[in-house]
Amino acid sequence: MSSVLYDAPGPRAKRRNVLLSVVFFALLVLLVWFVYDAMDEKNQLEWALWKPFTESPAWTTYLLPGLADTLTAAALAMVIALPLGAVFGIARLSDHRWVRGPSATVIEFFRAIPVLLLMLFANEAYDRWANFTTEQRQLYAVVTGLVLYNAAVLAEVVRAGILALPKGQSEAAMAIGLRKNQTMRVILLPQAVTAMLPAIVSQLVVIVKDTALGGVMIGFTELLSTRATLAAAFGNPIASFVVVALIYIVLNFILTSFASWLEKRLRRSKKSTGAVLSAEDMEELNPAATGGTYGTGAGGTI
Repeated sequence: MSSVLYDAPGPRAKRRNVLLSVVFFALLVLLVWFVYDAMDEKNQLEWALWKPFTESPAWTTYLLPGLADTLTAAALAMVIALPLGAVFGIARLSDHRWVRGPSATVIEFFRAIPVLLLMLFANEAYDRWANFTTEQRQLYAVVTGLVLYNAAVLAEVVRAGILALPKGQSEAAMAIGLRKNQTMRVILLPQAVTAMLPAIVSQLVVIVKDTALGGVMIGFTELLSTRATLAAAFGNPIASFVVVALIYIVLNFILTSFASWLEKRLRRSKKSTGAVLSAEDMEELNPAATGGTYGTGAGGTI
């Protein structure tokens, strides 16, 4: 069956697809066999190396505390970076140069610096000028680096999401007398959030993974650094890498699954691409109800 966007494959295309599928499956089986054979040759599949992960000490002493620190740092960075990125992304769209210029400078500056360098700088700054314990300093340094870098990236995501909306949305809002801040808050942002969600979630996944940089460089006791301690204690570095990789995969899968569910729910909650306003919202935004006029409302700026 064919449509405007899709043409059903013909006999040759079907044969080609079957052939490619068989080749891909054969290569995948070959890769799995190669990895298995290499690990078996190095005695990395012995039960003694994997047995610690079936017992509680490996989890309660090493992995779970490291996972808790990873989630703490990632959660703090997300909670701070998301609103900060939204503020700077909207500020960069301002009509006022004195707002737009500094916002663009801050975004480009922190977006250009590696997140690891930001962590190292924050760690040194807190060590010299703040009265923190070692654990607090390491945690705050990791969170600071993640916030500064990812807020700058999220600001560009927000800006791109708003600019991707049809220009007629803003023009229609101005035509009915909404000020620019009202247009941004009620018309543009509700629509842009749904479009921006995949990119935002991708950046949140990056935040979770980048916590490992703090463990490598400044001694933050996150999941990957506790894995090194566990491997030294049980002598199973390959097995510990595999288990930690699976934990990261599960974490990111949960995060992306939640985002997909949230995106579908947001799309179902809207009968159109525009925001759904209640009667109270319309009464509040009506210039006549607030003593204004349509002419003056349309000229408002941030």
